[in-house]
Amino acid sequence: MTPRAWPVTLAAGDVGLRPLRYADSSRWREVRRRNAEWLQEWEATLPPEAVADGDAAPTFGMMVRRLRREARDGRTLPWALTYQGRLVGQVTVGGISWGSLRAAYIGYWVDREVAGRGIVPTAVALACDHCFDVLRLHRIEINIRPENAASLRVVEKLGLRREGERAAYLHINGQWRDHVTFVAYAGDVPEGLLSRFTASSRVD
Repeated sequence: MTPRAWPVTLAAGDVGLRPLRYADSSRWREVRRRNAEWLQEWEATLPPEAVADGDAAPTFGMMVRRLRREARDGRTLPWALTYQGRLVGQVTVGGISWGSLRAAYIGYWVDREVAGRGIVPTAVALACDHCFDVLRLHRIEINIRPENAASLRVVEKLGLRREGERAAYLHINGQWRDHVTFVAYAGDVPEGLLSRFTASSRVD
């Protein structure tokens, strides 16, 4: 098994990360439909330039095909986020670079019905530990809009470093939005992010 092998399944208690499947279509659509208003403010959108070039939002099937191809090529880890066995969101490690950079970024969303239970911090910690311990990446970053209090709590709970601000970084909900960048480096947490988060949660 090579470090870049896919598929990969990870779990910690009731929280799981597994490859997104075509069979997830109905559940994925149902969760997204219920959460459309809640997620809209934080969702990436296509700028007018992309629309003019002929880009369009992919169907679920198109998204899964693209993510599977990128996963096989070692550029993406496209996980369905599960809680007690049910799909409740997604966690994607994207932009994986090898060579002298060995870096990636993480994006995620979760069903509002289960938000606030430590599911996303657990999943992000699982993903980071896998990237550092198995893929041997050097750097993971998470970019968050400064208004997104829920996501800011995730990186705070995990103890990620605040690196700086990126003006007009990503097209979100119809506009180019500023983001704050948080990073974790291999070796920052020798015991692993999941172990540290779990220990701090018990103390809290």
